[in-house]
Amino acid sequence: MRIALHQPEIAGNVGTILRLAACLDVPVDIIEPCGFPFSDRALARAGMDYAGRAAVSRHADWSAFRAANAGARLMLFTTKGAARLPDTRFEEEDVLLFGSESAGVPDGVHEAADARICVPMRPGERSLNLAVACALGLGEALRQTGGWPA
Repeated sequence: MRIALHQPEIAGNVGTILRLAACLDVPVDIIEPCGFPFSDRALARAGMDYAGRAAVSRHADWSAFRAANAGARLMLFTTKGAARLPDTRFEEEDVLLFGSESAGVPDGVHEAADARICVPMRPGERSLNLAVACALGLGEALRQTGGWPA
């Protein structure tokens, strides 16, 4: 199981996700460009000392990420998803892909995904915070695959 963040824009969200990943022993892929300097203080503040313990791979762009993760199932979390999170079946080697906070992912990335997953919400609400959506998706994927740390 991996988390991939496509061109994230808010350092605080990335820091929170790195802390989550460090605690749950899940690697994170950052697909550049980011909307902030990766060494930004907000990233360090949100991730605290946990961020340094997260296994992070940075990729110059989408093509570099795809080359590094060839063959993995891409499970895109999107408000445009057709599959509801509770109805989605995960596998141990899946990559949970999340788009930028303001724009999600471009059409080409959307089309490359093996599944497009939405987190069910009350009608009329637009979206969840990126870090919250990541925690919900990762929690369900780890539950299904028995991937929670011992």
